[in-house]
Amino acid sequence: MDSGNVSLVTEFILVGLTEQAYLQIPLFLLFLAMYLVTALGNLFLIILTELNSHLHTPMYFFLFNLSFIDLCYSSVFTPQMLMSFIIRKNTISYMECMTQLYFFCFFVISECYVLTSMAYDRYVAICKPLLYNLVMSPKLCLNFILGSYFIAFSDAVAHTACMLKLTFCDANIINHYFCDIPTLLQLSCTSTYVNELVIFVVGCINIIIPSSTIFISYGLILSNIFCMRSSEGRSKAFSTCSSHIIAVFLFFGSSAFAYFKSSSAGSLDEGKISSVFYTSVVPMMNPLIYSLRNLLSGKL
Repeated sequence: MDSGNVSLVTEFILVGLTEQAYLQIPLFLLFLAMYLVTALGNLFLIILTELNSHLHTPMYFFLFNLSFIDLCYSSVFTPQMLMSFIIRKNTISYMECMTQLYFFCFFVISECYVLTSMAYDRYVAICKPLLYNLVMSPKLCLNFILGSYFIAFSDAVAHTACMLKLTFCDANIINHYFCDIPTLLQLSCTSTYVNELVIFVVGCINIIIPSSTIFISYGLILSNIFCMRSSEGRSKAFSTCSSHIIAVFLFFGSSAFAYFKSSSAGSLDEGKISSVFYTSVVPMMNPLIYSLRNLLSGKL
């Protein structure tokens, strides 16, 4: 392509969630309220877990990191989304867009593996209760978290580095409220083969490892629960896992729905609307349906 006939993009224009003028203020207030609930809920959990010595257990160590991730994760998108509701032309610079993309990948993959670690924690708690403190040692828990962050860092670097190698010419309108990978690939005026290959490889790894770990863990948990003679024991075991099951379903279900639905329907509008669930709703719901519920009930 003759570079003299095109101008390289230095900033992108974010269309936002909707262009309907009458929806801008109501949506601004709605997502502002959701963000405040998300920030306060996760911040409360972080502070409470840190200050209360009785909560210095493996489960709450993972919950502490989950809340930290959700707090940062929601902050990557929400400010930009709120701006799109009140600013006529919501722009983001090229480097800001790449930075947002990096942190999106980092936090979403981190949450994926933290939830996976929590599934293993629940397996040990129910299937090997007498060995729980020995197996779930502080060193193992720390290794799980450091491993989650390392995988997330590596994958985020891979996605961002591949995106930085692309050239964006005249097209700079992103039909989304943040810099998502599929929407950016559509704007590139150079080959996206390497990007798509990285997405496939990294995606397969991040689907196979977490999903297989979670399914195996809960398969063994259910097998153990059904073998329990006491109905009280079964009820307690189900109660122990219920919050994590809901959190896993919301996170993996909403993100899968967003990408597979938008891909099959061929509609970016459907994709960006459904992506609201895993970028805004899930970080808000986690401390409500999982963390705070367990804290208030005093359950492990």
